[in-house]
Amino acid sequence: MDGDYIIGGVFSIHNNMHTVIYNYTIAPEPPRCTGSIDARELRFSRAMIFAIEEINNSTEFLPDINLGYQIYDSCASVPVASHVAFQLSNGQDPVFYKDSNCSQSGMVMAVVGESGSTPSISMSRIIGSFNIPQISHYATCACLSDKQQYSTFFRTIPSDQFQADALAKMVKHFGWTWIGAVRSDSDYGNYGMASFLDAAQKEGICVEYSESFYRTNTHSKIQRVADVIRRSTAMVVVAFAAPGDMKILLEELAREPSPPRQWIGSEAWVTDPHLLRFSFCAGAIGVGIQQSIIPGLREFLLDLSPTEVAASSVLTEFWEDAFNCTLTENFHTDKSICDGTEDIKTLKNPYTETSQLRITNMVYKAVYAIAHAIHNAVFQGKNITMKCALSSQVFTELKKVDFYQNGYPVSFDANGDPMAFYELVNWQKIESEVTELVTVGYYDASLPKGQEFHINRNITWIEGGTQVPVSVCSERCPTGTRKVLQKGKPICCYDCIPCPEGEISNTTDSPDCFLCPIEFWPNAERDACFPKPVEFLSFDEVLAIILATFSVIGACLAIITGAIFFRHRTTPIVRANNSELSFLLLFSLTLCFLCSLTFIGAPSEWSCMLRHTAFGITFVLCISCVLGKTVVVLMAFKATLPGSNVMKWFGPLQQRMTVVFFTFIQVLICTVWLVLSPPFPMKNLTTYKEKIILECALGSAAGFWAVLGYIGLLAVFCFVLAVLARKLPDNFNEAKLITFSMLIFCAVWITFIPAYVSSPGKFTVAVEIFAILASSFGLILCIFAPKCLIIIFQPEKNSKKYLMNKN
Repeated sequence: MDGDYIIGGVFSIHNNMHTVIYNYTIAPEPPRCTGSIDARELRFSRAMIFAIEEINNSTEFLPDINLGYQIYDSCASVPVASHVAFQLSNGQDPVFYKDSNCSQSGMVMAVVGESGSTPSISMSRIIGSFNIPQISHYATCACLSDKQQYSTFFRTIPSDQFQADALAKMVKHFGWTWIGAVRSDSDYGNYGMASFLDAAQKEGICVEYSESFYRTNTHSKIQRVADVIRRSTAMVVVAFAAPGDMKILLEELAREPSPPRQWIGSEAWVTDPHLLRFSFCAGAIGVGIQQSIIPGLREFLLDLSPTEVAASSVLTEFWEDAFNCTLTENFHTDKSICDGTEDIKTLKNPYTETSQLRITNMVYKAVYAIAHAIHNAVFQGKNITMKCALSSQVFTELKKVDFYQNGYPVSFDANGDPMAFYELVNWQKIESEVTELVTVGYYDASLPKGQEFHINRNITWIEGGTQVPVSVCSERCPTGTRKVLQKGKPICCYDCIPCPEGEISNTTDSPDCFLCPIEFWPNAERDACFPKPVEFLSFDEVLAIILATFSVIGACLAIITGAIFFRHRTTPIVRANNSELSFLLLFSLTLCFLCSLTFIGAPSEWSCMLRHTAFGITFVLCISCVLGKTVVVLMAFKATLPGSNVMKWFGPLQQRMTVVFFTFIQVLICTVWLVLSPPFPMKNLTTYKEKIILECALGSAAGFWAVLGYIGLLAVFCFVLAVLARKLPDNFNEAKLITFSMLIFCAVWITFIPAYVSSPGKFTVAVEIFAILASSFGLILCIFAPKCLIIIFQPEKNSKKYLMNKN
């Protein structure tokens, strides 16, 4: 249609180009399209006409200016699209203008189209050289945002970069980490899939396979791609393909039943009503351009008069295909003549389907954007007479347009792209088993990061399921385990290995396990750390109760023995055994028994210092008394020799001084130990990994072993003296008893050392208590038990005559 200003339109009304093999003997034919008409693309072209007529009928918008249009069919082919681009740039005049008035009648102000990315690229490279702006309604390749290469390119549909991000977020949202990928082998498919795979990698999604194909590929190539899908383990397939390509692939998949697959579709095919007939894809989900309403468009599309149809070869072909009749007599077809009863209002195909206008609105907005740019260029005081100059001004004004049309915003960013807003669409079967397109959510790139993706309606999945299908290479690793990648496999394929001892993982799919803090230990599931149980020899334990009982019994036994000796202190057997040292020995034994109680209970600073020093001092006091008694026995027999006065050198005073001296040395050792490096309570974290042993650290190990060594030295010395005195003639020779007691004492403490070193945890304390009690009982039973038996049960032997009786 002619007009004051011409707008070009390029649509893929046919999907194939007629190809001819030339022999270079005749002139080549002009390129032409073949195949059936794409009714949806025809609707796009008619929507452009509707928008232009709507603008021309407006009294306020572009008054006194009439817009015209030139619409071409590109056959979705680069050669045809390039040919059309040259026609739009040069006009239809029969001669070339050589002057500079730039007034050829056919030059267009702007171009709407093309539908595909690859044809749009070829067109933009040509018409961009003439500063003719191009607005595509359907070319989504992210490559077209490059203004250095495509300086005059605009689009009303968002870039595939946004679509790729939306699809990757969708896949991540549903927990799919193992997917297959197929794409059109075109700029749209290759660039779109590259953007998606990059976004998917950032989301931690792995791709089992990535296959490309094109509708003109051989059947074997299409079959190979279909077989890859059938044999794969990935339940989810992401398809970034043009509708024509996807139709070929789905037809191949429909030939043989294949395992169910959850399809994730790019906008180009998932909203195409032609493809809804493939019922095995029901449950598919993808992104689509926002639904819209264009008042009056449906009436315009259905208002086709026979005259108008007959005047257009494209409309004639559409009419004949739609009603399976012919408008002209044609002897080469079996179709009947159209009789005029055909009613387009009863027709159900993508041309008449206006309930979900998506891309159609992109065409509508593109026309209005050009009209706004022309309006601003003409009516803003710029006296522009040459159309080529006006075309450049229209290009400049297009960058600035910002308006609403039918409630939908129209504007372009610096790259010529609109703000991205997608609906999330789902193929759902209704009661009549017909698949329909249902909007279940949206993706808005203008929202803050992390809030762009929303689902507000139930989704129907493959085979009518309501549960989200699972598509993972490996099941998620539960808490308490970590992921170990399988050799030669993607990062989504892994084994779940339990965390090592002492480590946890409290998140699923954890790549690592983490050590618990030093005083914590994992639970049985190894997904949480809990404080380690603190262990010490407590008074409420059976072992501690037994030891404490024997300790008290021993102390009571010493006290009772002392009471017996005190009651019979005037008897010969008590007086003959140095009653003063005997009472001091019984007192020290009582302290020895009781000092074992300081080893029971939670260690504290005072108890740690008290238990070792009290033990060391009381035992030295005890051994000193035994040593004194042994020396007294030896001296007593030496004193019986004629002329011997040795007893005056070891009388009661000397005996007391000996005990005090030997004990003082131990007190001195303990004092130095406590001053320099005293024992202290500590948490032993090394003996057991899973629990804490609360114990007394020695402070200075040298101090501890000095105390024990001094006790051992006195015990050995005492034992040697007792051995020397064991055969002295007497009916009651105490040296024999001391020998046995020292033998037990030494045996106990010699075995104590390895037992003490090797005993773990609280058993170390138990071993030490046992050694104290065993040696103490050995002393009291060996030295005092025989005497108590005589005092209580054999009083007749408690006489001076019996004691002096020679063997």
